[in-house]
Amino acid sequence: MLQRIRVVLVNTSHPGNIGGAARAMKNMGLSRLVLVDPQDFPSAEAVARASGASDILDAAQVVATLEEALAGCSMVFGTSARERRIPWPLLDPRESASASIAQLQAGGEVALVFGREYAGLTNEELQRCHFHVHIPSDPEFSSLNLATAVQVLTYEVRMAWLAAEGLPTKLAKVETTAMLNAQPVTMDELEHFYGQLEATLIEIGFLDPLKPRHLMPRLRRLYGRCGISKLEMNILRGILTETQKTARGEPHKRREP
Repeated sequence: MLQRIRVVLVNTSHPGNIGGAARAMKNMGLSRLVLVDPQDFPSAEAVARASGASDILDAAQVVATLEEALAGCSMVFGTSARERRIPWPLLDPRESASASIAQLQAGGEVALVFGREYAGLTNEELQRCHFHVHIPSDPEFSSLNLATAVQVLTYEVRMAWLAAEGLPTKLAKVETTAMLNAQPVTMDELEHFYGQLEATLIEIGFLDPLKPRHLMPRLRRLYGRCGISKLEMNILRGILTETQKTARGEPHKRREP
Protein backbone atom coordinates (compact mmCIF):
# COMPACT_ATOMS: atom_id res chain seq x y z
CA MET A 1 0.00 0.00 0.00
CA LEU A 2 2.73 2.47 0.94
CA GLN A 3 4.30 1.97 -2.50
CA ARG A 4 1.43 4.04 -3.91
CA ILE A 5 2.63 7.12 -2.05
CA ARG A 6 5.16 9.28 -3.86
CA VAL A 7 7.28 11.95 -2.24
CA VAL A 8 7.73 14.87 -4.63
CA LEU A 9 10.57 17.36 -4.12
CA VAL A 10 10.30 20.51 -6.22
CA ASN A 11 13.40 22.32 -7.51
CA THR A 12 15.61 21.17 -4.63
CA SER A 13 18.85 23.16 -4.49
CA HIS A 14 20.91 21.13 -2.01
CA PRO A 15 21.66 17.50 -2.99
CA GLY A 16 22.21 16.59 0.66
CA ASN A 17 18.53 17.28 1.30
CA ILE A 18 17.57 14.85 -1.45
CA GLY A 19 19.69 12.17 0.24
CA GLY A 20 18.26 13.00 3.66
CA ALA A 21 14.72 12.78 2.29
CA ALA A 22 15.49 9.38 0.75
CA ARG A 23 16.76 8.13 4.10
CA ALA A 24 13.65 9.44 5.87
CA MET A 25 11.45 7.68 3.33
CA LYS A 26 13.24 4.36 3.68
CA ASN A 27 13.01 4.57 7.48
CA MET A 28 9.22 4.75 7.14
CA GLY A 29 8.78 2.17 4.38
CA LEU A 30 8.21 4.53 1.42
CA SER A 31 10.18 4.11 -1.79
CA ARG A 32 8.83 6.34 -4.58
CA LEU A 33 10.77 9.57 -4.91
CA VAL A 34 10.02 12.07 -7.67
CA LEU A 35 12.32 15.05 -8.26
CA VAL A 36 11.01 18.07 -10.15
CA ASP A 37 13.83 19.97 -11.86
CA PRO A 38 16.49 19.38 -9.15
CA GLN A 39 19.44 21.77 -9.31
CA ASP A 40 22.10 19.16 -8.53
CA PHE A 41 21.26 15.50 -9.09
CA PRO A 42 22.61 12.86 -9.29
CA SER A 43 25.19 13.74 -6.67
CA ALA A 44 27.74 11.99 -4.48
CA GLU A 45 26.59 14.18 -1.60
CA ALA A 46 23.02 12.91 -1.99
CA VAL A 47 24.29 9.33 -1.82
CA ALA A 48 26.36 10.11 1.28
CA ARG A 49 23.41 11.71 3.08
CA ALA A 50 21.11 8.84 2.10
CA SER A 51 23.16 6.57 4.41
CA GLY A 52 22.05 3.25 2.93
CA ALA A 53 18.97 4.48 1.07
CA SER A 54 20.80 4.88 -2.25
CA ASP A 55 18.37 2.40 -3.82
CA ILE A 56 15.67 5.04 -3.50
CA LEU A 57 17.93 7.58 -5.18
CA ASP A 58 18.73 5.10 -7.97
CA ALA A 59 15.03 4.56 -8.62
CA ALA A 60 14.08 8.25 -8.30
CA GLN A 61 12.08 9.69 -11.18
CA VAL A 62 13.35 13.05 -12.45
CA VAL A 63 10.82 15.23 -14.30
CA ALA A 64 10.71 18.78 -15.59
CA THR A 65 7.35 19.92 -14.19
CA LEU A 66 5.07 19.36 -11.22
CA GLU A 67 2.32 18.30 -13.62
CA GLU A 68 4.45 15.34 -14.71
CA ALA A 69 5.24 14.46 -11.10
CA LEU A 70 1.56 14.34 -10.16
CA ALA A 71 0.34 12.31 -13.14
CA GLY A 72 -1.90 9.48 -11.96
CA CYS A 73 -2.39 10.83 -8.42
CA SER A 74 -5.88 10.97 -6.97
CA MET A 75 -4.92 13.02 -3.90
CA VAL A 76 -2.14 15.58 -3.49
CA PHE A 77 -0.86 17.17 -0.28
CA GLY A 78 1.31 20.27 -0.55
CA THR A 79 3.41 21.42 2.40
CA SER A 80 3.11 25.09 3.30
CA ALA A 81 4.99 26.91 6.05
CA ARG A 82 3.04 30.15 5.84
CA GLU A 83 -0.45 31.52 5.30
CA ARG A 84 -1.53 32.19 1.74
CA ARG A 85 -3.86 34.83 0.35
CA ILE A 86 -6.36 32.31 -0.91
CA PRO A 87 -7.74 30.06 1.89
CA TRP A 88 -7.23 26.38 1.10
CA PRO A 89 -8.22 23.21 2.98
CA LEU A 90 -5.51 22.92 5.63
CA LEU A 91 -4.46 19.79 7.51
CA ASP A 92 -1.80 18.97 10.06
CA PRO A 93 0.58 16.03 9.37
CA ARG A 94 -1.52 13.55 11.34
CA GLU A 95 -4.71 14.48 9.54
CA SER A 96 -2.96 14.32 6.18
CA ALA A 97 -1.66 10.84 7.03
CA SER A 98 -5.15 9.57 7.88
CA ALA A 99 -6.52 11.03 4.66
CA SER A 100 -3.64 9.46 2.70
CA ILE A 101 -4.32 5.98 4.05
CA ALA A 102 -8.05 6.34 3.37
CA GLN A 103 -7.25 7.28 -0.22
CA LEU A 104 -4.91 4.31 -0.60
CA GLN A 105 -7.57 1.97 0.80
CA ALA A 106 -9.91 3.28 -1.90
CA GLY A 107 -7.33 2.31 -4.53
CA GLY A 108 -5.92 5.75 -5.22
CA GLU A 109 -2.40 7.13 -5.44
CA VAL A 110 -1.10 9.88 -3.16
CA ALA A 111 1.58 12.54 -3.52
CA LEU A 112 3.30 14.42 -0.70
CA VAL A 113 4.78 17.56 -2.26
CA PHE A 114 7.63 19.57 -0.74
CA GLY A 115 8.93 22.89 -2.06
CA ARG A 116 12.24 24.68 -2.35
CA GLU A 117 14.47 25.07 0.69
CA TYR A 118 14.44 28.87 0.49
CA ALA A 119 10.85 29.59 -0.58
CA GLY A 120 8.69 26.46 -0.42
CA LEU A 121 6.00 25.97 -3.04
CA THR A 122 4.64 28.81 -5.13
CA ASN A 123 0.96 29.74 -4.94
CA GLU A 124 0.44 28.22 -8.38
CA GLU A 125 2.02 24.94 -7.27
CA LEU A 126 -0.02 24.85 -4.09
CA GLN A 127 -3.19 25.35 -6.07
CA ARG A 128 -2.51 22.03 -7.77
CA CYS A 129 -2.83 20.31 -4.37
CA HIS A 130 -6.06 19.11 -2.82
CA PHE A 131 -4.87 19.98 0.68
CA HIS A 132 -2.18 22.09 2.24
CA VAL A 133 -0.25 20.57 5.14
CA HIS A 134 1.24 22.72 7.88
CA ILE A 135 3.66 21.32 10.48
CA PRO A 136 2.83 23.13 13.76
CA SER A 137 6.39 24.00 14.74
CA ASP A 138 7.32 26.77 17.18
CA PRO A 139 6.33 30.09 15.53
CA GLU A 140 9.53 31.68 16.85
CA PHE A 141 11.64 29.14 14.96
CA SER A 142 9.33 27.55 12.44
CA SER A 143 11.61 26.84 9.48
CA LEU A 144 12.25 23.11 9.09
CA ASN A 145 14.99 21.47 7.07
CA LEU A 146 13.51 19.83 3.97
CA ALA A 147 14.54 16.30 4.94
CA THR A 148 13.14 16.88 8.45
CA ALA A 149 9.79 17.91 7.01
CA VAL A 150 9.78 14.75 4.89
CA GLN A 151 10.54 12.72 8.02
CA VAL A 152 7.62 14.26 9.93
CA LEU A 153 5.03 13.56 7.24
CA THR A 154 6.28 10.09 6.37
CA TYR A 155 6.39 9.14 10.06
CA GLU A 156 2.74 10.11 10.45
CA VAL A 157 1.88 8.15 7.31
CA ARG A 158 3.56 5.06 8.72
CA MET A 159 1.77 5.39 12.06
CA ALA A 160 -1.58 5.72 10.28
CA TRP A 161 -0.77 2.72 8.07
CA LEU A 162 0.20 0.56 11.06
CA ALA A 163 -3.07 1.48 12.77
CA ALA A 164 -5.08 0.68 9.64
CA GLU A 165 -3.35 -2.68 9.28
CA GLY A 166 -3.77 -3.52 12.98
CA LEU A 167 -0.01 -3.77 13.40
CA PRO A 168 1.85 -2.82 16.59
CA THR A 169 3.39 0.65 16.79
CA LYS A 170 6.08 -0.46 19.20
CA LEU A 171 8.16 -3.58 19.69
CA ALA A 172 8.47 -5.25 23.06
CA LYS A 173 11.98 -5.10 24.45
CA VAL A 174 13.58 -8.52 24.36
CA GLU A 175 15.93 -9.24 27.25
CA THR A 176 19.11 -11.20 26.64
CA THR A 177 17.79 -13.63 29.24
CA ALA A 178 14.36 -13.74 27.60
CA MET A 179 14.18 -17.54 27.75
CA LEU A 180 14.58 -17.62 31.52
CA ASN A 181 12.27 -14.66 31.93
CA ALA A 182 9.51 -16.41 29.98
CA GLN A 183 9.69 -19.71 31.87
CA PRO A 184 7.68 -20.01 35.09
CA VAL A 185 9.27 -21.63 38.13
CA THR A 186 8.28 -25.15 39.08
CA MET A 187 6.77 -26.16 42.40
CA ASP A 188 9.98 -27.81 43.57
CA GLU A 189 11.92 -24.63 42.78
CA LEU A 190 9.41 -22.65 44.79
CA GLU A 191 9.77 -25.04 47.72
CA HIS A 192 13.56 -24.64 47.67
CA PHE A 193 13.06 -20.89 47.66
CA TYR A 194 10.61 -20.99 50.58
CA GLY A 195 13.06 -23.14 52.52
CA GLN A 196 15.91 -20.68 51.94
CA LEU A 197 13.62 -17.73 52.66
CA GLU A 198 12.53 -19.17 55.99
CA ALA A 199 16.12 -19.99 56.99
CA THR A 200 17.25 -16.47 56.07
CA LEU A 201 14.46 -14.79 58.03
CA ILE A 202 15.38 -16.86 61.08
CA GLU A 203 19.09 -15.98 60.70
CA ILE A 204 18.43 -12.24 60.59
CA GLY A 205 15.98 -12.44 63.49
CA PHE A 206 12.89 -11.47 61.53
CA LEU A 207 11.18 -14.83 62.09
CA ASP A 208 10.96 -16.51 65.48
CA PRO A 209 10.42 -20.23 64.80
CA LEU A 210 8.76 -20.56 68.21
CA LYS A 211 6.28 -17.78 67.39
CA PRO A 212 5.96 -17.81 63.60
CA ARG A 213 2.62 -15.88 63.56
CA HIS A 214 1.67 -17.37 60.16
CA LEU A 215 4.48 -15.41 58.48
CA MET A 216 5.52 -18.14 56.03
CA PRO A 217 1.96 -18.97 54.90
CA ARG A 218 1.43 -15.26 54.21
CA LEU A 219 4.67 -15.05 52.26
CA ARG A 220 3.76 -18.20 50.32
CA ARG A 221 0.47 -16.58 49.37
CA LEU A 222 2.26 -13.38 48.35
CA TYR A 223 4.87 -15.04 46.12
CA GLY A 224 2.40 -17.62 44.85
CA ARG A 225 0.25 -15.02 43.15
CA CYS A 226 3.18 -13.20 41.50
CA GLY A 227 3.77 -15.65 38.67
CA ILE A 228 7.51 -15.71 39.29
CA SER A 229 9.76 -16.58 36.34
CA LYS A 230 13.01 -18.55 36.51
CA LEU A 231 15.01 -15.35 36.02
CA GLU A 232 13.17 -13.61 38.84
CA MET A 233 13.67 -16.64 41.06
CA ASN A 234 17.42 -16.51 40.41
CA ILE A 235 17.41 -12.88 41.51
CA LEU A 236 15.47 -13.64 44.70
CA ARG A 237 17.70 -16.59 45.57
CA GLY A 238 20.76 -14.43 44.98
CA ILE A 239 19.46 -11.75 47.35
CA LEU A 240 18.83 -14.36 50.03
CA THR A 241 22.30 -15.84 49.60
CA GLU A 242 23.98 -12.45 50.02
CA THR A 243 21.72 -11.68 53.00
CA GLN A 244 22.81 -14.92 54.66
CA LYS A 245 26.48 -14.07 54.05
CA THR A 246 25.98 -10.72 55.76
CA ALA A 247 24.28 -12.35 58.71
CA ARG A 248 27.17 -14.81 59.05
CA GLY A 249 29.89 -12.20 58.49
CA GLU A 250 31.10 -13.94 55.33
CA PRO A 251 32.76 -12.03 52.45
CA HIS A 252 30.52 -11.10 49.54
CA LYS A 253 31.09 -11.84 45.91
CA ARG A 254 31.52 -8.50 44.17
CA ARG A 255 28.85 -7.96 41.53
CA GLU A 256 29.53 -5.91 38.43
CA PRO A 257 27.28 -2.84 38.12
